[in-house]
Amino acid sequence: MFDVTDIAKGVAEGNFLLLAKTISQIENIVEGTDGYLAQLAPKAIPIIGITGPPGAGKSTLIAGLVGEWIAAGKKVAVLSVDPSSPFHKGAILGDRIRMKDWYLHPQVFIRSLASRGHLGGLNSSMIEMTTLLQAVGFDQIIVETVGVGQSEVEVASLADTTVVVLVPEAGDEVQMMKSGLMEVADIFVVNKSDRPDAQTFTNHIRQMIMENGISEDLVKVVATIASQGVGMKDLIQAMEAHQIAKTGLGVNKKLITAKVVQLIVAQKMRQVNLEKLEQDLAVAITKEGFNIFSFTQNYF
Repeated sequence: MFDVTDIAKGVAEGNFLLLAKTISQIENIVEGTDGYLAQLAPKAIPIIGITGPPGAGKSTLIAGLVGEWIAAGKKVAVLSVDPSSPFHKGAILGDRIRMKDWYLHPQVFIRSLASRGHLGGLNSSMIEMTTLLQAVGFDQIIVETVGVGQSEVEVASLADTTVVVLVPEAGDEVQMMKSGLMEVADIFVVNKSDRPDAQTFTNHIRQMIMENGISEDLVKVVATIASQGVGMKDLIQAMEAHQIAKTGLGVNKKLITAKVVQLIVAQKMRQVNLEKLEQDLAVAITKEGFNIFSFTQNYF
């Protein structure tokens, strides 16, 4: 795998070739990955998670944020997790389609990743990839989830700030509560806020935050029109305020604990030979008195 110093030099020069190759190696868990990751020295760059239902305008919103950060001289990394192709397991959508204005910019690294069937709207190696990005010189790191609804709450255990993007047509309060997004949001974005009933929808979200006993000082609601660049500065200000408040509350320990648990689970799963498991199961289920729990204990 490539030396971190060489990757950082490439990032500084706007050349992301070594970074892209290293991310591929991490994603495919090539030999030596664990040792490579263990020697990383990541900086405290906040991870921003962007989630929400399909069609909410997440990619357009990210493109708007990237524009603001580039204007401020920042280097930005975006990891966009797409649904997997059932044939080649790669990402169905590509970064050129999603954020075409930025994919060749020397200050912006965009990578489309396949979820590969991983639940939670993310890629199974996302912690490793974001840690690498924190170690090679980026100022802002965004993770965009698949956009599949209820399973997206996993992003909250990865991101320092979780932004939930909704549109006025997203549905009533009950549906939002069922989606699980109310529990994970640090910031709500009402995108396409020039549409009818946008203000009513925004008020409903604020009311729900209050009913859950949460101060809007902690969970902000920001109105945007991402396609026109409206509200981007307000959103950036809200994210920065949340990160300052979070540092003051000392909640980073919980986030790190959640990441450690995910890494342990992932490491344990890699030790399971899935092909042999399927073969053993095929035999076991033919026997009288088969019990799924006793069978599973063989793999503890």
